[in-house]
Amino acid sequence: MNKEKLIIIGSGPAGLTAAIYAARADLKPLVLEGQNPGGQLIGTTDVENFPGFPEGILGPELISNMRKQAQRFGARTEFKTVDKVDFSDHNDLKLFVGKETLHTEAVIIATGASARWLNLGKGEEKYWGKGYTACATCDGAFFRDKITAVVGGGDSAIEEATFLTRFSSKVYLIHRRDELRASKAMQKRLFENKKIEVLWNKNVTDLKGQLNLTSVELTDTVDGKTSELNIDGLFMAIGHTPNTAFLEGQLNLHDNKYLKVVNHTHSNIPSVFIAGDCADFRYRQAITAAGMGCMAALDAEHYLTSKG
Repeated sequence: MNKEKLIIIGSGPAGLTAAIYAARADLKPLVLEGQNPGGQLIGTTDVENFPGFPEGILGPELISNMRKQAQRFGARTEFKTVDKVDFSDHNDLKLFVGKETLHTEAVIIATGASARWLNLGKGEEKYWGKGYTACATCDGAFFRDKITAVVGGGDSAIEEATFLTRFSSKVYLIHRRDELRASKAMQKRLFENKKIEVLWNKNVTDLKGQLNLTSVELTDTVDGKTSELNIDGLFMAIGHTPNTAFLEGQLNLHDNKYLKVVNHTHSNIPSVFIAGDCADFRYRQAITAAGMGCMAALDAEHYLTSKG
């Protein structure tokens, strides 16, 4: 039986940073890239807030650079997806990839999270990163003096809308109900901001535009009437889904299905470490994910070294 020393599940900033550090420590990590190699950055055009790139860098290019850097030091990357795991034996962790079973001494989980889409069934991928996005902090600056809209009704949606007013000339908050879920303090901030207009009882039912998003179809949830709203950018703030379903029953999860982390990167199993957006439901930035990837690799190295 061939047993790996360290397998990293996930290939976004967390997984690839972990791979760089682990490879430099001569752990010869195997990176399983998953169904969405590169994570959310693959759908991001210009990344302007990652340190070291004063002119910005394309998301796919940043991921490609990270992958090459990890491979340079000896990391191996394979386009495989883990279907389920068996962590019952802490010294022989089993990962199931189709009909294949991989054995390893340690694992770093860096599977990330996926932004919830509208699920219109009308080719939303066409506009992803071209006016349709899920991170105002990442992309807001690209909409300076433009008209944007945020979908959602919770604290996150109001935070996104408020942040966008730093750049956009006008921000719409589109909500499917006639009242918000957000806290009273957040609602107060919203209603006091003259740049934000709330569109009540509206669902986004279609996206329109040639190369980039230029407008959305709104359907009234009360009378069913449709209208068109011309905008330059649409920001989803209806939550993220952590990519952790295959870990249920194996690792401790919060009620929201994000992984529980103790002592910075540790799971409830001593040989399994956690990094990035699969555990982080607060910051969700490429740089914080990369930082957690570094930490997880260092902790995994310490575990494997102390284990002998």
